[in-house]
Amino acid sequence: MTEEDPAANARFAERRRFARVKVDLLGRFMLEDQSEYPCRVEDMSPGGVAVLTPVTPRQGERVVLYVDHVGRLEGTVQRLFDGGFASLVVATDRKREKLAAQLTWLANRHELDLPEDRRHARLQPKKQAVEIVLEDGRRYQVRIMDLSLSGAAVKSGVRPAIGERVTLGTMQGRIVRHLEEGFAIEFSKVQSLDTIEREFI
Repeated sequence: MTEEDPAANARFAERRRFARVKVDLLGRFMLEDQSEYPCRVEDMSPGGVAVLTPVTPRQGERVVLYVDHVGRLEGTVQRLFDGGFASLVVATDRKREKLAAQLTWLANRHELDLPEDRRHARLQPKKQAVEIVLEDGRRYQVRIMDLSLSGAAVKSGVRPAIGERVTLGTMQGRIVRHLEEGFAIEFSKVQSLDTIEREFI
């Protein structure tokens, strides 16, 4: 019987933690020698990305990707296939959270009938100081650090329990993760861009 490779199993488990989203995005990538090439991304997750390109990098080579609607990603080439390569995404937990929110938007944009406009991928709130209301009615002022159609990351001196329901402005959601300076909220439903703009932008 072939012995299992614990490191390989760990990498596989890490990849399977993230749901893959089918996309069709244009971009470019840079190899270690600073050469750049155009590419197309066909599916991705917060942990990895499949890149279509006629250029063949080395397996294990570090790459920097610039993808429409997503932005800059760093990674390492994990696998080569006919017509492209698969790369692991090297990122902090906060960056992965942001990427997950962007992918949620990409997965739902057709349902929401939103135009494919790059400015919608990253929402910059002008109104950063907002009130949050906890389940028991307590109210706190928090500051929005990151915002998408599906959720927000806020800076706060309080840390409600993960899973607790909250209201951010007028939007209901739940706490899904604690961050270094606050917590991340997943909205109860993916918001329309009009709603986000009225509330925060």
